[in-house]
Amino acid sequence: MTSTAQAPRPGAATHPDHLGHVIFIAAAAAMGGFLFGYDSSVINGAVEAIRSRYDIGPATLAQVIAIALIGCAIGAATAGRIADRIGRIRCMQIAAVLFTISAVGSALPFALWDLAFWRIVGGFAIGMASVIGPAYIAEVAPPAYRGRLGSFQQAAIVVGIAISQLVNYGLLNAAGGNQRGQLMGLEAWQVMLGVMVIPAVLYGLLSFAIPESPRFLLSVGRRDRAREVLAEVEDKDADLDARVAEIEHAMKREEKSSFRDLLGGSFFFKRIVWIGIGLSVFQQFVGINVAFYYSATLWQSVGVDPTASFLYSFTTSIINIVGTVIAMIFVDRIGRKPLALIGSVGMAVGLALEAWAFSYDLVGGKLPATQGWVALIAAHLFVLFFALSWGVVVWVLLGEMFPNKIRAAALGVAAAAQWIANWAITASFPSLADWNLSATYVIYTFFAALSIPFVLKFVRETKGKALEEMG
Repeated sequence: MTSTAQAPRPGAATHPDHLGHVIFIAAAAAMGGFLFGYDSSVINGAVEAIRSRYDIGPATLAQVIAIALIGCAIGAATAGRIADRIGRIRCMQIAAVLFTISAVGSALPFALWDLAFWRIVGGFAIGMASVIGPAYIAEVAPPAYRGRLGSFQQAAIVVGIAISQLVNYGLLNAAGGNQRGQLMGLEAWQVMLGVMVIPAVLYGLLSFAIPESPRFLLSVGRRDRAREVLAEVEDKDADLDARVAEIEHAMKREEKSSFRDLLGGSFFFKRIVWIGIGLSVFQQFVGINVAFYYSATLWQSVGVDPTASFLYSFTTSIINIVGTVIAMIFVDRIGRKPLALIGSVGMAVGLALEAWAFSYDLVGGKLPATQGWVALIAAHLFVLFFALSWGVVVWVLLGEMFPNKIRAAALGVAAAAQWIANWAITASFPSLADWNLSATYVIYTFFAALSIPFVLKFVRETKGKALEEMG
């Protein structure tokens, strides 16, 4: 799947007349990101209930939680090809159906094995949404707004995370603070997982309200319809025939990317592909998803009662939204690289403070008061700096940094690497935490610190550049 945003032509309007409509289109496409965040984080409210209901240890529990990420990797790796064959909108609709099926199946499992299976199905949908959303938005967004509209994906993800935590908190209170308490004839955790049917259906409906990508329409010979779509998103005085010709000319210069195109250099992949993989891996190896998959369990393990632990998970999600809004404001003003560096420093500080706090022994089943407050504040600090930097910047960079010829295949590989890294962190955390929680956070701190020289040495600034300039 390729995406190209053209550089502004001399005399072209900087602000399109249809910006409000473009924002709606981008927001509707980013609904897949909302489901991505919701489905990824909603499991946080069910972890302890699943452990109790199926009487499983930390290693098995971790695999059930993390197995969705295998589906994510497969979905991310194949979504581009699917979208190039049947279109971006059809791909979104398939993801919406899979999200719906996964929600119903996860809420009504017969046994542990089919709960794991439905999580894989949901993961495949997440993987598709993680690739289709940013690519589609890049194809319809005016260049001057591409960074901010591209960041809608991450904004939707963090809102999805926050809403899932708020829903979990409300359902837990309705069930008397018991994840296995009865609600609507089911256990509370089952209802938590089933509620995702609502945004999944909404995503499917919204996909019928937005146009297909002009680039895909041109690729299948629907030139008139592509012109109509461009009229919806371009300035009213734009020469639409010239825009169609411009895109067609760019497409003719491109070759369909394949895995073979990524090979080269001395280490299997081309250097730029390794940089994309590195960005994806660093984004996950700082342990961000521990905060969203296991935060309730983490706080309970250091003496916080279940209801308060769910509340802390929700406040962390709000901080995540605040940080993402900050990133959306500044990503096109100060650039991708400076934001990444600021975030790396802030994350390293927050994680180091958490490691220090968790190094103390529990007193009466709780952390000492000072260490408890430090851990809580540091956790929110870590999430804030991640959200205002790597949470948004990595998705924007992955949509921009690759040359046209390899963009589709390279983005798929980088996204798949991100999901595999996410799986590694998610699957390892319960066992690592049982071994030494403080040392686990030292490991995350190390990767946050290591990301600083990585960005300084390898990452190029893409702010204000047309996609055709990437090489």
